[in-house]
Amino acid sequence: MSRTASFKPRSDRPLVVITDFDFDDISVETEILEAAGAKVIALQAKQEEDLFDIAPCCAAMINQYARIGRKTITRMKHCEVIARYGVGVDIVDVDTATERGILVTNVQNYCTEEVADHAIALWLTLARKLPDYDRATHAGIWQWQSGQPVYRLRGRTMGVVSLGKIGQAIMARAQAFGVTVIAYDPFLPAEVAAKLGVELVGKADLLARSDYILMQAPMTPDTHHFLSDSEFAAMKPGAILVNTGRGPTVDNKALFRALSEGHLAAAGLDDPEEEPAKRASWTPDDNPLFTLPNVLVTPHAAYYSEESILAARTIAATQVAKVLTGQKPDYTVNAQALAATPA
Repeated sequence: MSRTASFKPRSDRPLVVITDFDFDDISVETEILEAAGAKVIALQAKQEEDLFDIAPCCAAMINQYARIGRKTITRMKHCEVIARYGVGVDIVDVDTATERGILVTNVQNYCTEEVADHAIALWLTLARKLPDYDRATHAGIWQWQSGQPVYRLRGRTMGVVSLGKIGQAIMARAQAFGVTVIAYDPFLPAEVAAKLGVELVGKADLLARSDYILMQAPMTPDTHHFLSDSEFAAMKPGAILVNTGRGPTVDNKALFRALSEGHLAAAGLDDPEEEPAKRASWTPDDNPLFTLPNVLVTPHAAYYSEESILAARTIAATQVAKVLTGQKPDYTVNAQALAATPA
């Protein structure tokens, strides 16, 4: 079935605004949304003020990195749905959208394999000292000692923070290497953890016991700087940190101190705290972590494969098309809250 086959266009042409995007074009979204009778325009908004003029006119917004906050949402007069290209909705003011009767949707179940693979790749790369060996061999040094010390993985302990679908996929991959996996997730029922065969522990216990900590936490007020100076001090000397969750869950200044002072061995980050894609301008000079040889940083690429990016775009546009044609969307964030709001 084609991407556009199930939509019945409405007689008018609602305006769908794509706030920003970093792929080649918007042909995927345009095909789906025009089949639903919509008109599509795309911006490259790097600050919320860029959305103010268009907000009163739109029937829907789809955003990738641009924040859709209260100042934008309160300007909306006809908007029915705000759709995110990803899972997290921390850059959408969901409460204000709910107050205004606007549905918020996201994209789920599209990049679990990719993020889990990426987290394991960062972990193995750092644990096996591949960057050290690569730099040495390129400099003409052919010695196994150039990565020393390297420790056996089997028998060591990995702590996973947040055991949702991606966290569980990370756990399954890590266990194949013989590590013992423990997890911190205050929202995971004990019976689910027992079924998964993983030990749920408190935050302090996870920090004290883990040789490797893999962060997959979402961005919430409670998880901002989930790891900072006191947490790094509580970790084992020589521990390795990998964060494929949200960048601001790790205090980058504190991480720099822990790494440069030698308490932590290495870190792999899929996004630094400042989240460069959400800024109008950025340089690595903004963050001292980029000066350290024992830090790997990828450009928020953990979710990416050719298959996953197509899925994200198709699913996000499909949610909007369904709402605009009176159908029930697949992935809603605030549908229950909207249903409970008095008319």
